[in-house]
Amino acid sequence: MASIADQLTALYVFVDDYLQAHPHQAAWRCSPNDRPTFTDAEVLTLGLMQNCLGVATLKQTYRLIAQNVPDAFPHLCSYPQWLARLHALSPLVGHLIQAALGVTGLSSRLYLLDAKPIPVCKPIRHGRVRLLREDGAYFGKTSVGWFFGFKLHVIAHASGVILCAFLTPANWSEKEVALALCWAVDGGVALADLGYRSEAVRTLLAEEAELLLITPADAPKGSPQRTLISSLRERVETTFSGLWQRFADRVLSRSWEGLWNTLKLKMLHYNLCRVGVLPT
Repeated sequence: MASIADQLTALYVFVDDYLQAHPHQAAWRCSPNDRPTFTDAEVLTLGLMQNCLGVATLKQTYRLIAQNVPDAFPHLCSYPQWLARLHALSPLVGHLIQAALGVTGLSSRLYLLDAKPIPVCKPIRHGRVRLLREDGAYFGKTSVGWFFGFKLHVIAHASGVILCAFLTPANWSEKEVALALCWAVDGGVALADLGYRSEAVRTLLAEEAELLLITPADAPKGSPQRTLISSLRERVETTFSGLWQRFADRVLSRSWEGLWNTLKLKMLHYNLCRVGVLPT
């Protein structure tokens, strides 16, 4: 297993190389302090280390790094300052997710569509929860019951890497987001569960995104074709499992921006592992 130092180095090199190749991405500040000694590459590297350390919160990550490898970040700022800077770099995280996809070629045009709940509180608090209501948090239902929060919609390549994602209120259906997700790819075939089953959605994806939507309902029960569709769709469950191992369903954030950026950091780390940028 790779050491903490190896993972720190790999993450920093990836982020810094991207910023060096795209200097306009680092020139977003409009102030005299536009080149801080604690660089943006270091800010993002520290944020991504949460997933390497396997801890549940960004605060735990900050404390572990500050206490155990202080030499890695000699100009480390305070935790509140670091957190504010980390979330201010949210657009850059999105660009890095796309950059990670360029590391490896995607040989096929087979994609997987799915959505999973992102609860912001435990069920016992449903009767009095107010957290993030103004930002769109709402009640949704899954096969295991009700939850309050958001829903993460994802389109992934058959190889497992995440290509595009949206975070919506929990009461939004998968059908409402399907077209926006499919615009991220250049046509092909998408496998999805029964939540996407709709002739209107199928026609819309075919006409607007040149993408053929297939669900288990398109094959008879018990047929080899249905078994094949289900087995291929299991790969998206592996993708979500990788995010859940990174505590994607337990993000402690009091703002939508913080929640979304933290989820993007987890998706970026997951993709970097899938394409081999991070040592294993």
